[in-house]
Amino acid sequence: MADDLDAALQLGLLDAQPCPGCDGGCNARLIEARDARLVALAARERHRARDARLQRRKAERQAARAPAATIASAAPALPSAAADALARALAKARERTSR
Repeated sequence: MADDLDAALQLGLLDAQPCPGCDGGCNARLIEARDARLVALAARERHRARDARLQRRKAERQAARAPAATIASAAPALPSAAADALARALAKARERTSR
């Protein structure tokens, strides 16, 4: 089949060099087909790399957002010195009101 690209790839299209026994038109078609396939393969790799980069960035954004939501929902704990000071102040306030 004249347009069987898979068979051409299996037979070495990507490694093909101009044949000294062929005419210029045949060699030009060979080089054109080889170069077109190389460009297409490079474009596919760039596309795959871009998709992977976008997925990585999306995961990084989601990871960065997740802890912020968790921290905001949790009540912050007081340091022990602050908790002690608060307890003393509450005790003094109770003493004043009980008198």
